[in-house]
Amino acid sequence: MAEEEVAPPEVHHYESIEEVPWDIQNYWSQRHRIFSRYDDGVWLTDDAWFGVTPEPVANKIATHLVENAPAGRCILVDCFAGAGGNTIAFAKTGKWKRVYAIEKNPAVLQCAKHNAKIYGVEDKITWFEGDCFEILKNQLKDLAPYSVIFASPPWGGPGYRSDQVFNLRTMEPYSLEKLYKEYSLFTPHVALYLPRTSDVRQMAKFVPEGRKAEVMHYCMDGHSKALCIFYGDFNNHS
Repeated sequence: MAEEEVAPPEVHHYESIEEVPWDIQNYWSQRHRIFSRYDDGVWLTDDAWFGVTPEPVANKIATHLVENAPAGRCILVDCFAGAGGNTIAFAKTGKWKRVYAIEKNPAVLQCAKHNAKIYGVEDKITWFEGDCFEILKNQLKDLAPYSVIFASPPWGGPGYRSDQVFNLRTMEPYSLEKLYKEYSLFTPHVALYLPRTSDVRQMAKFVPEGRKAEVMHYCMDGHSKALCIFYGDFNNHS
């Protein structure tokens, strides 16, 4: 019999709301939207509840990337894998020859690996622990001509909801400028998952002269949850 996985101390699978810390209890009712297979033993750190893309949204983004990725791009690099929500959705599509998932926090990375096993896609993913910018420059540099980047960066915590227009210049810990400049050195084909109130003018600043970038809102129950901007030749299959 295979040895049962042991979660690190900061990783949990809560089974009732009484176990859940008060500051994330409002996420408990959404657990099956965050991961439809939550009851199969999904792992999360307490902070990861804030950052996971809900599964229906992750699936929509994954489908959108499959349908619109530039010709010849067969590698998907998920730069902030978190607990695996988007990474799992990308792997489930079967489109990518390989999904490379990067996560800096070792406990959260362990969650992602565990959750990928629950969804049966662990063999389609290569995991990296560390800084995504360094890993792109070093371990993954040879894959750049075949790659699309997806990044769901930290937004600075749930406080972003109070901003009528979210300032991407001051987004913590990485500004939009930092993200775009670093990723565009690796590939021009970059999809960024950002707060729904993000300043569109700030996003447009990085679209090359004479080119277009698609911005798509992803909604649940008629409400926008977040948006993606797609830099590069998405929709171009020529």
